[in-house]
Amino acid sequence: MVSYPHATDHALTTRRPASSVTSRSTTTRRHRSNRSHTGGTSFRPQNEFPNFAQTGDLEIVINAEGQEKRYMLHRLILAQCSGFFEASTSEDWSRAQAQGIAPITGPAQSNGLAGIGEEDEYGMETGRPTIPTAPPRDRYRWRYELDWGNKDDESATSSLFGGEQTYRPPAAPNKPSAPTNSFFRSFTAMQSAAHIPHQAPDNDLIRDYDNLFRIFYNYPPNLDPLNIAESYIQCKSLLNLADMYDALEVVGPRIDHHLLQFQSRLWKQIAKYPPSYLKLGYLARSKVIFAEALIHVVGQWPAGSNQLRNHVPEAVFDLIEDKAEELAEKQLKTEGKLFRLTLTTPRGERVSPGNSYIDWLALSLFRQWLVENTSPPPPLPPKTPNSNQPSSRTQQQNKPSISAGHLYRLLFSAGPAYLPHDELKRFLKISKGFGAEGNGNPENRREELRKFERRVEEVKGMAREVVRPLMRSFLELDLGKDGSGVGLGYLTCTRLEEGDFPWVG
Repeated sequence: MVSYPHATDHALTTRRPASSVTSRSTTTRRHRSNRSHTGGTSFRPQNEFPNFAQTGDLEIVINAEGQEKRYMLHRLILAQCSGFFEASTSEDWSRAQAQGIAPITGPAQSNGLAGIGEEDEYGMETGRPTIPTAPPRDRYRWRYELDWGNKDDESATSSLFGGEQTYRPPAAPNKPSAPTNSFFRSFTAMQSAAHIPHQAPDNDLIRDYDNLFRIFYNYPPNLDPLNIAESYIQCKSLLNLADMYDALEVVGPRIDHHLLQFQSRLWKQIAKYPPSYLKLGYLARSKVIFAEALIHVVGQWPAGSNQLRNHVPEAVFDLIEDKAEELAEKQLKTEGKLFRLTLTTPRGERVSPGNSYIDWLALSLFRQWLVENTSPPPPLPPKTPNSNQPSSRTQQQNKPSISAGHLYRLLFSAGPAYLPHDELKRFLKISKGFGAEGNGNPENRREELRKFERRVEEVKGMAREVVRPLMRSFLELDLGKDGSGVGLGYLTCTRLEEGDFPWVG
């Protein structure tokens, strides 16, 4: 797109009404002039988005795939929302572009145009940009042309505006203050009297530019409100375009507000595609989406490292690695506490085969189960020519391993979720010395089995309290009762503080 300023004259010519022939006709015209045109087709506003024919001083023409879209907007509004337009319409830039053109006066002063209204905490519109009543004469007018079909993909992506130059604009300033209440009353009444709905373009590129300019003027973007997958594609494309024009501070909150309306569907989509939504949350500066995706990424780390390396800023990648190290350290400390669990006798002594054989068996069984589910299986022995039958160690290797998230959730659930009654009974039956205290009496064996189960349940209760900190979830996604997280094989206890977000501070 090529921009160049030139002087224009906005003097408007007024059309005088046809003269009346009789006094009765004159009276009728005078009476009808006070009637409202609400809902009629005879009145068409000439000074509203996207064509501010009376007050606009910046023309934009976009051509893509045979479609053309024209805008007549305000330099001040675009400069306040986009760092690119702020730089490209500055005096220095215009002077460089206008070499060889007859000297003209400076750009329009900002005192003729108020600012865009701010948004409330829910993202609702609280104002519209004010429109100057009378444009100054002999002022700059900027014109931008983008012909997507005449550019290859590489050059069009690197510099959409500005032709072949790869100019990088400075940071965008803050949005201007909201208009006054008196303007709200007058301008809102005019819009309610005659408002022509703005149709969304069919072409994706034109749609993105149209949404970008709509957001600049505090209008809601045309994004899919029902299909979250299609909405993600549209939001991602719009954010990439806003990033090119240094307008993420203005566009990001709109994207955040739109996606958060999906609520539970959004949380499920983030759980399916956390790396993708992590990038989108970073571009949109959305703390909720970014934190939700980061928790999933850290829990599965380093599974998604290849999708994020060299695709996110270094600060984001460092944050993921730091949080993953913190989570791994928590797991190591928790695992150490689990292996140090012990039972005591009524006299306060630690159980041993000498003072309480049944209690020692209960503790040994729990530790053996913990070792089998937290340690990798031993390597397979070398095959021998005569070994045709699979050994027990081979069957152990084929046993599916349990993930860390499922392991700690089993420990937290306690009860019959692991080491059930049948397994305890089978273990006690094959243990050497079973029935030593009961002399083989069936009644005494049943009593020893009940005592053995009580002691195992006691160990399970202590293990539940040890893993409780790891079971805390900071996700917006509903993990079910007690945070069981059915289907999630990783931990979701990662927490982001206010200062952890890369764009804060």
